Amino acid sequence: MQVELKLDSSYLEPKAIIMAAAITDEVEHALKILSEDIPQVISGIRDEKLEVLEQEELVRIYASRGKVFAVTEKGEYTLRLRLYEMEERLSGESFVRISNSEIVNLKKVLHFDLSFAGTICVKLADGTVTYVSRRYVPKIKKILGL
Repeated sequence: MQVELKLDSSYLEPKAIIMAAAITDEVEHALKILSEDIPQVISGIRDEKLEVLEQEELVRIYASRGKVFAVTEKGEYTLRLRLYEMEERLSGESFVRISNSEIVNLKKVLHFDLSFAGTICVKLADGTVTYVSRRYVPKIKKILGL
């Protein structure tokens, strides 16, 4: 994506214009970032106490039994946001969706095992083993440069 900055003192407020032939994932991502007013605070409930969670501490976020959970090195928290809302709040550089029900922190991945046919096994820093669903394998391979 080409980026151009023009400084003009007649503009009292910043203005962004995106010019593209079609709406792509890259364009949608840029639009989301530029128009985002969502607070980036993530809070979770554990032992009936609400705690603010730092993105760097998150190992994975997953949905199960109609609830969304966040796993950190301190433990597991229940979140009040849906998985897609968490995906919007999380840094796109560190977090990646690996299935319809799970997002992982790339900085907490110990290794990816590519020996499974059609899927990828992911070993996380907390010892959790999870799998990339077939639908998300091409995206993960692209991120890994494969």
